Amino acid sequence: MIGVRTSRRRIRAAGSWARREEGVALVVVLGIGAVLTVLVTAALSLSLSSVVKAQTDQDWNAAVAAAYAGVDDYKSKLANDSTYVQYGNQEAAFSATSKAAGTLVLPTGSKSNPAFGVGAAGTWATIAGTGAPASYRYEVDNSKYSSTGVLRLRATGRVGAQARSVVVNLKQSGFIDFLYFSNYEVADPALTGFDGTNGKPNCAKYEWQSRSNTCDQIQFAGSDVINGPLHSNDTIYVCGATFNGPVTTATTRTSPRYDKPSSGCSTPTFKVPGSPAFAPVIAMPPSNGKMKDETRTDIRAQVPRPGCLYTGPTKVTFNADGTMTIRSPWTKATRVIGNPATAVGTPSTGDSPCGTPGDPSKTLAANANTLAGDTGQKIAVPANNLIYVQSVPTNSPSDPNYWTTTSAPRGVQCTSSGNGIGYPLANEQVPTAAAGTQAYGCRNGDVFVQGTMRGALTVSAANYIYVTGDITYQDSKADILGLVAENAVWVWNPMDCTAYTTSDCTAANPGNFTKLLSDSARRIDAAILSVNHTFQVQNYNLGGKRGTLTVNGAIAQNFRGPVGTSGGSGGTGYIKNYLYDQRYRNIAPPKFIVPPSTTYGISVQAEVGKAFNADGSPA
Repeated sequence: MIGVRTSRRRIRAAGSWARREEGVALVVVLGIGAVLTVLVTAALSLSLSSVVKAQTDQDWNAAVAAAYAGVDDYKSKLANDSTYVQYGNQEAAFSATSKAAGTLVLPTGSKSNPAFGVGAAGTWATIAGTGAPASYRYEVDNSKYSSTGVLRLRATGRVGAQARSVVVNLKQSGFIDFLYFSNYEVADPALTGFDGTNGKPNCAKYEWQSRSNTCDQIQFAGSDVINGPLHSNDTIYVCGATFNGPVTTATTRTSPRYDKPSSGCSTPTFKVPGSPAFAPVIAMPPSNGKMKDETRTDIRAQVPRPGCLYTGPTKVTFNADGTMTIRSPWTKATRVIGNPATAVGTPSTGDSPCGTPGDPSKTLAANANTLAGDTGQKIAVPANNLIYVQSVPTNSPSDPNYWTTTSAPRGVQCTSSGNGIGYPLANEQVPTAAAGTQAYGCRNGDVFVQGTMRGALTVSAANYIYVTGDITYQDSKADILGLVAENAVWVWNPMDCTAYTTSDCTAANPGNFTKLLSDSARRIDAAILSVNHTFQVQNYNLGGKRGTLTVNGAIAQNFRGPVGTSGGSGGTGYIKNYLYDQRYRNIAPPKFIVPPSTTYGISVQAEVGKAFNADGSPA
């Protein structure tokens, strides 16, 4: 019995032990399950957070891409509409300076643009075809456009809950992108006579358009060094020159992409690999006449800061103190053009920033200290602006500057070869002029300019610009000047002919000429553009050597102009020293003319703190 009971006790003990093991196992199983649940939950949580983070990162990267899509959209609108610079939302924070200057308006009608929205209730422009909803808006600062040619744009891209902003400076591609630009690589037909008349060939053609070999093709000689970017729409003729900057041309030639005037010419040196490279034709503007509108006071929406208008032959002498001395005896009103009835201001109240016109009925002495006086009037250089010199209007009596064909200011003696303000000099042989336009014409829209310039200004002429002396900057880092002529820009080089008969005063008899200027060199700090003709030295082939012509800036011309010769007894004229003003990569002279079809490039770009949150509210 004792054994039985003991066995039963053992059996009961074993069962109890088994139950305890089952309990422990259950606890272990439950513990493992809990751990697994935690691990699964953690893994799921990590997976979901990774998905969220991945989506956030994707949206973050896409937002900056959307911002740059906005920049591209704005550039496209500028390329298709040159007047688009005036459009933007004045209420945008980035546009505060433009609002103060009154240079910005919202487009309406078919030009309405959702990208100009601001604030939480404002619109965004959407980007079609993107996986996630992407949109952008942009703000414009055009307050410096007329003075530097630069537009500032802040674009904000939005994707999901992410928003990012970038700021870019946009600058027009134009003539000042090059130290040297030419449309045709031949001398001006208006000066050579090769204009397709009188049995002579028409030389206003590109080399690949079957241009005659008798056209006066001008070459880059072995001593020429071009220290900056160069572009010609024509085939360039090269005889051993050195090109230190990039060279592009629209020629149809391929290898080489230039022509040698003769087999004896040495191979040119192109320092930039790939030069000369192909680039399409850059069209010349048909005229600089639109620049005159920049002096109007009756279209303030388009011209919030009018420049200065002068009439007839005008002499401009820059002074190092930031002033300029202007003599312009034909000028009656310097700003009121267009419709006088709607103009803001009158000649008496609107002219003071541009000088005081003289009284046509008074003598030179009585007109002292006015634009008509024999020494002109000293005024401040218009800040970041333009002056335009027009020819004397004779067909519209309502024009404030109208003159009859038989009248002239008192003290101005017009002759068949004189303009009444000192040109030509005594004993000067009147220089060659472009066909159809008189040199030193008494009623021409000509500018005679020299001096030490301080400020930012463009000088534009309806006819010629004569550079009568050195033009230098008082501060080479701050000052900037543009010279734009409808016709030629001349480096003044007056000559006296000592021959007894006029027939001997020709280029065929260079020994009969002597120089009237004693200086041996010339320097011009400016961006130079001749719209229809050429940049050229007067009498470049007469009077012997003059020294070095230094141009620090840019030169653009329709036809290539000579500045000297290397033959004969030591040659004539000037040796070239052309230097590119590197500032033109980012800025331009005020209101400088641009090609009729142009694009905008980004000169500066940077990401900044976001301007708006994803909900459109200011950040």
